[in-house]
Amino acid sequence: MRFVLFGNTYQTKKASHIERLLNTLRRLDCNLFIDASFYHFVKQELGLPFDPDGIFENGDFQADLAISMGGDGTFLKAASRIGNKDIPIVGINTGRLGFLADIMPEEIESAFERIVQGDFHVEERKLLQISSQPDKLKGYPFALNEVSVLKRDSSSMISIHTSVNGQFLTTYQADGLIVATPTGSTAYSLSVGGPIMVPQSGILSLTPVAPHSLNMRPVVIRDDCEITLDIESRSHNFLVSVDGRSESMHEGTRLTLRRAPYTIKLVQQKGHSFFTTLREKMMWGADRR
Repeated sequence: MRFVLFGNTYQTKKASHIERLLNTLRRLDCNLFIDASFYHFVKQELGLPFDPDGIFENGDFQADLAISMGGDGTFLKAASRIGNKDIPIVGINTGRLGFLADIMPEEIESAFERIVQGDFHVEERKLLQISSQPDKLKGYPFALNEVSVLKRDSSSMISIHTSVNGQFLTTYQADGLIVATPTGSTAYSLSVGGPIMVPQSGILSLTPVAPHSLNMRPVVIRDDCEITLDIESRSHNFLVSVDGRSESMHEGTRLTLRRAPYTIKLVQQKGHSFFTTLREKMMWGADRR
């Protein structure tokens, strides 16, 4: 089986987890190709003896499965690199919360033994696509988690004129607005009071960040709707964040959000479910009083 490996380049304390993964893949006689930046980190910063089958940069790779080693942020970066290649992603959680990364470091050996035997299932997750006029986004215009429109650090709140399928919804006067997928509903959106949405539910949420009016509440819509955002700002610019990748845009730029034409595939271990993950990560039922 052919794997490509992505990882973060700052967790030097997690060298033992990386070594465990490399040894496991070698024992299972897998072909491993590694992202160039992560390869240099493993060799130079960690000093691990490691000779992969190949090193790649940008989007120059193909594989049966991709491995993301880190937290959910690393997983999102891997998803943006994979794009529409239709390669399922295995997430190893060496980060903190980890809703996307399904495998804990102590499970690496047993999990990959099952994966190599084909004992896993793949879950598809929908993405958001963002386009803008007249300013153009410079980065990858697809979001697995969320698209956020935010004020600049030093500015007053912004006004976000919002329409859904051409019908005016409202003007949010707030520090920002988060449009989240079900996958992103347990991320930034959750931290500002957005709803938790079950994957495959076919919906999106619009949640304001620190709204001026306290009766502004999250709105849930179908994911086949087109959302249009026109932003006013006293500083005449604002930030657009696509899965944490931020760009500055000028006032007068119109943002259009719609469902992306492809999905990202997540590898999940059999017996694991969204509700199980939700209970464990949110610690529901931990208080036995």
